[in-house]
Amino acid sequence: MVLKFSFTVFVVASLAVLSSFTPQAEAHSWADCIDWKFNNATSQDWTDNGGKCTGYARRFPLGKPFGSLDSNNPPRHYQQDINNPNFALPCANLKDGQQHGSNETRANPVSAAYGGEFGGMTTTTVGDTLCVRWPSKNHGVVNNPNNPVQINLSTLRNGKDVSQQELLNNTIALLPFKNCVPGSNEDRRACGGCFKVPSRVSGTYLLQWRWMLNPGEWYTSCADIKIAKK
Repeated sequence: MVLKFSFTVFVVASLAVLSSFTPQAEAHSWADCIDWKFNNATSQDWTDNGGKCTGYARRFPLGKPFGSLDSNNPPRHYQQDINNPNFALPCANLKDGQQHGSNETRANPVSAAYGGEFGGMTTTTVGDTLCVRWPSKNHGVVNNPNNPVQINLSTLRNGKDVSQQELLNNTIALLPFKNCVPGSNEDRRACGGCFKVPSRVSGTYLLQWRWMLNPGEWYTSCADIKIAKK
């Protein structure tokens, strides 16, 4: 009896030790906010205490803890077709891609993807600064590559979603993925980057957040943004 009890204690203790060395499961990121406003303009704090979101991606659910939407049903992250990502569907439609993600297709009317249970649409002006936020999902660590986040902005005003190729012809910013705040929870460290809104005729445009985790492994988020002249 003593031997059996001792063996059981040994096994439980061993499992506990092993679990402490087990790396966190890696998930995949998405655009958490399209228009992040800092509480202090001189200090880029991407945490919930450091600012607030005033513009979101399409059908972005409100009231969820930051960085938790990989556990949503469906999960937020959409991975494009790995065989030909540069010609893949730019925005998730719940059926295409390596990982289907959430529904980020263009709504009709566009406003139907915003408000109520969803976050609001981004409204901005030419020359304004937009700051986009995303969760690190265990990819902000030193040994991970700092692959840039593409910010792609369509030139088609008030129209249907353009192709991935068209968006790649209109990359307006490359933001370092690992621009994250310090923290012990590598899964949910808050990251982000800012860019200037380029010249566009007043109207609504498709903005795409796009990031490569591994070669050929691309994740995207899509948003409609209203742009006006200053």
